[in-house]
Amino acid sequence: MTRSYLTYAAPAALLQAALMVAGCSPRDESAPDGPRVSGNDSEAVPAPVATVPLSGPERVVLALGDSLYAGYGLSRGQSLPDAIQARLRAGGINARLVNAGVSGDTTADGRRRLAYTLDRLGKRPDLVLLGLGGNDVLRQLDPKVTRDNLAAMLDVLQERGIPVVLTGMLAPPNLGPDYAGRFNAIYPELAKQHHAPLYPFILDGVLGDRTLMLPDGVHPNARGVARIADRVTPVVREALAETIEG
Repeated sequence: MTRSYLTYAAPAALLQAALMVAGCSPRDESAPDGPRVSGNDSEAVPAPVATVPLSGPERVVLALGDSLYAGYGLSRGQSLPDAIQARLRAGGINARLVNAGVSGDTTADGRRRLAYTLDRLGKRPDLVLLGLGGNDVLRQLDPKVTRDNLAAMLDVLQERGIPVVLTGMLAPPNLGPDYAGRFNAIYPELAKQHHAPLYPFILDGVLGDRTLMLPDGVHPNARGVARIADRVTPVVREALAETIEG
């Protein structure tokens, strides 16, 4: 067994159990920010403290994903893109993250709206943070379909000269070794082919910890989002630095 399987098999199994209880997050066509709830699970998390002043021109990062980007079940300003932006800016990076997360989106949905989303920005983003595939797993779509959709999106971004950071998803072992093996290979293989930085499993360190998850067991609460942002932000920061150096 590979190291990645040993590291993530248990969280993936927890995800399967949670999905069986919660079902799929409804796709939200009109509000990319997703449904909102109030209560202890969406309590405010202290914002990072700025250590240096902002410098340089504004860096635009487009975050294209599903409910894990949209901020499902959280208050406005608590989504993952919001949290990453706060951390980048606290470190002096003049970054603006555009949240294009839509709850319930599959890779096919993301593929259909990618060009339109890019065009309506009005300017080419400095970086795209791409995180789709969780709803493909939930619907047990053929991993080949997921791969083809993600590859097509990466091709579009490459053609437009836009660098990408991928945040990956894993299939629960309960779906069988063949399905899990084919699905779990998608992100590292595509990242290698397209020379894109990869954060292998977006829910790493959060899934299975009830203090970091909403009651549905599938989506992180504000504290969970903060932990994910702490881990993903360095990857985004490095990718932005490479765009400046390039």
